[in-house]
Amino acid sequence: MNYNTKNYDYLIVGSGPFGAIFAYEAAKRGKRVLVVEKRSHIGGNMYTHKEHGINVHDYGAHIFHTDNKEVWDYVNQFTEFNGYINQVVANFNGELYNLPFNMNTFYQMWGVKTPAEAQAKIAEQRENAGITGVPKNLEEQAISLIGTDIYEKLIKGYTEKQWGRKATELPSFIIRRLPTRFTFDNNYFNHRYQGVAEDGYTAIFDKMLESDLIDVVLNVDFLEDKDTYLKEFPRVVYTGMIDAFFDYKHGELEYRSVRFESEVYDSENVQGNAVINYTDAKTPYTRVMEWRHFDQKADEGKTILTREYPQDWDREKEAYYPVNDERNSEIFKKYKAEAKQHENIIFGGRLANYQYYDMDQVFGAALKAVEKEFEG
Repeated sequence: MNYNTKNYDYLIVGSGPFGAIFAYEAAKRGKRVLVVEKRSHIGGNMYTHKEHGINVHDYGAHIFHTDNKEVWDYVNQFTEFNGYINQVVANFNGELYNLPFNMNTFYQMWGVKTPAEAQAKIAEQRENAGITGVPKNLEEQAISLIGTDIYEKLIKGYTEKQWGRKATELPSFIIRRLPTRFTFDNNYFNHRYQGVAEDGYTAIFDKMLESDLIDVVLNVDFLEDKDTYLKEFPRVVYTGMIDAFFDYKHGELEYRSVRFESEVYDSENVQGNAVINYTDAKTPYTRVMEWRHFDQKADEGKTILTREYPQDWDREKEAYYPVNDERNSEIFKKYKAEAKQHENIIFGGRLANYQYYDMDQVFGAALKAVEKEFEG
């Protein structure tokens, strides 16, 4: 079968942010592009759909946040953002706490009212836990940052559910993603630019891929006929799983997956917040999103909640979170070295780079790849 029917300059595998940005920029430069997408929709994990007037994020909450003005200006050419600020609430067996860890959390946990009191309490618990030197795992890292009480109630159960393994078996760097501050500030992200796409994120990808020079084909698995595609196309942008591209020859990289359960309610406010994390070990889901609180758009009398259940990954499930431990990092190094030998293929995005990216990081990486490709 012949796939390069229009003398395409590029084949792009995947229509998520990396692939879509590259397609858009290539078409701007007069290049003809074919995008093949395994899923039944464009946009990757940023895909959203509208239901009862509500923008539902099909693959978990996506809040755009960045300090990179170039990336912020770039994404704003495709849509408007609403200035939403993420203020998460944690539910531990019915006790409610503010996230990220801040003076509100410390007051709720210990009754302390000043930064000095909070810091003293953390130092006391760190000392009592006997943690000295460089933390050896996530548990030690967490206790050294915010103390035993907050670790036990707000981190341990949530993290072990999310990753499917004990906190003492997880690398310490994972917990560094969680901000800690000694002010009464519930803004989860400490970034200058924040918000959620007014019209949903799918509208961004519709605009990126609307050029007459771009053709998009859905429900196509590139890997089922990889050799034919590679023979026919002079340049390929691959955004899928890097180990799958190489037929898992160096071993299978590990991921965690997630499944989502959504429910429509005849109400305009069920949980009172956009995101509530369930941090105990027994609740099977990690968090619940109430979508109308992200942009205040909804039909009268309707709201939609989505529960997020972590699960083990296999090849039949979507790969979400790379398990960047020592074993997997060594495997990825082998694939990365092999990828460099394919000079006509650009490997990019979360799966091809085996890296957990925020949205702005993917946008930035894609723009760098465009600059390298077209401007040298």
